Amino acid sequence: MNPDYVLEKRLVRRAFDRAAHSYDSSAVLQREVSERMLSRLEYVRIAPDAILDAGSGTGRGRQALGGIYPDATVIELDLSLAMLLQARPEMPWWKRPFAHMPQQVCGDIENLPLKSASMGMVWSNLALQWCNDLDGALSEIRRVLKPEGLFMFSTFGPDTLKELRRAFPATDAHVHVNRFIDMHDIGDALLHCGFAMPVMDMECITLTYEDVRGVMRDLKAIGAHNVMRGRPRGLFGRSAWARVVENYESMRCAGRLPATFEVIYGHAWTPLADGGKIIRFSQKAK
Repeated sequence: MNPDYVLEKRLVRRAFDRAAHSYDSSAVLQREVSERMLSRLEYVRIAPDAILDAGSGTGRGRQALGGIYPDATVIELDLSLAMLLQARPEMPWWKRPFAHMPQQVCGDIENLPLKSASMGMVWSNLALQWCNDLDGALSEIRRVLKPEGLFMFSTFGPDTLKELRRAFPATDAHVHVNRFIDMHDIGDALLHCGFAMPVMDMECITLTYEDVRGVMRDLKAIGAHNVMRGRPRGLFGRSAWARVVENYESMRCAGRLPATFEVIYGHAWTPLADGGKIIRFSQKAK
């Protein structure tokens, strides 16, 4: 990996800590992708006793998964402690029944603080793009899954924020937009890490904005700061920002500015204990 694209995890954590209170009001795309992932579970036959929500944010995934699998224990894991606190019920701590408190772990997907073969399912909605070592993260997820365990995820592909990337002058030597991994490379990585029969697909979702500041404001509100080593270290000058705005304005269509997100969906299973492979699907009832 180009060292300029390495994410500084302490800054990732700080960005999401600061965004915890504003996240839900701006995470329109994250909610929509989550709903589309949840709809795919209708075709999968699985009854996990324990589910890990890897990159759980403010807890919406835990609530939805708990509704689908009421007998399962859902564990929330996030790099940001503030996000986990935001996911807790809104009541004084002394009034919260312990049995109804969400089970939460503050940790990194690349180094899961969980027992091996302890999860029946790992769910991850738009979180893998915050990993520096994809193979390491997938190996950790593979480690904590039981035989016949399901890994279902979404992440961003290379065309994500392509308009913003193009808006920065070609002469600018800094990195302004995160690096995203191609769908086929993710599929290869799943196989390399021991998953069985990965299924991948993608779609592009385009949000539109009145102006460039609206794009940047939404990214900030969900914690999507530039935290790469190759980012600019000084203040972005007024003239440089004016060039970015001018370049982005050239992409205006039907009176709005587009922001494209290439969303990659995938799922894979862990093999049986004896090395066999099994995938179970059910036909949706009409």
